[in-house]
Amino acid sequence: MKKRSWVAALGTPLALFSATLIASEKLYNFAFKRVDYVPETSADKQKYADAYWSYVDWLHRQPVQDWQLTLDDGSSHLVAKYVPAKNTSRRTVIISHGYKGDGETMANYAYMFHNMGYNVLLPDDRGHGKSSGKYISFGWQDRRDYLEWVNQVIDQTGSQTEIVLFGVSMGGATVEMMSGETLPPQVKAIIADCGYTSVEEELAYLLKRQFHLPKYPFVPIVSFINRHRMGYFLSDVSSVEQLRHNKLPIFFIHGEKDVYVPSWMLKKNYQAAGGPKEMWQVPNATHAESFWIDPAAYEKHVSAFLKRVLSD
Repeated sequence: MKKRSWVAALGTPLALFSATLIASEKLYNFAFKRVDYVPETSADKQKYADAYWSYVDWLHRQPVQDWQLTLDDGSSHLVAKYVPAKNTSRRTVIISHGYKGDGETMANYAYMFHNMGYNVLLPDDRGHGKSSGKYISFGWQDRRDYLEWVNQVIDQTGSQTEIVLFGVSMGGATVEMMSGETLPPQVKAIIADCGYTSVEEELAYLLKRQFHLPKYPFVPIVSFINRHRMGYFLSDVSSVEQLRHNKLPIFFIHGEKDVYVPSWMLKKNYQAAGGPKEMWQVPNATHAESFWIDPAAYEKHVSAFLKRVLSD
């Protein structure tokens, strides 16, 4: 083979490999790197904008307390908003927000639980809102941060407190991942709305649906990048594996027409979960739309579940 032909033959796969690495790096930064703003919601949910902002306005009028974790560690400094119940209550809900959101974006759920008589804690996850962090952990590091929030609720409200974990989308996956941890007895129930099965499956699904790209080689390369930057592979981040260890009553909610976190993930999570479990698949709801389609029905289902699993 002539030298020029040999170089050309070698150069083509090298160029392809380099292009794949560059694309994977861009994909990682797009998906995992924090952004210091809340992106606009999807076009199909713009019809709920007025209602959404009315809930945010309600939250701004409440006697909100600012809570913090690891105040002296700038790289792990976390913040949350605490809304006490109208009347003294031993029950607190910790609400976990969605991807690239923050605690404030969960104002509608805060309002719902506040009306049900709960204290409400609204954390900003790592890499979100006013909390520190360069990257988004998709619930994996957050699950341990939320254990610290649980302990802070117990410290602030007393050992007789009853705690409910609630989350939507990435927040749903976060509380599902918490289910596999050793939780204090004050944590009584979990409600997970449209949580994914694992980051690896979610990323592969969205790559194919939105970008028409295959899982291989992109997901393994992104996983390797994450191992270098965050300390774990994407295959470690699994709601399914955590749910196998669950012992608490858990209520799964999912939109029937969700194409962002598809309904087969709901069924896989439900089948994996240990402990008492219930499932509500909401007709005609897309991703994270179950509340907005009918807030009264949503509250009715959540309230009924909690009445069944909590003491009077």
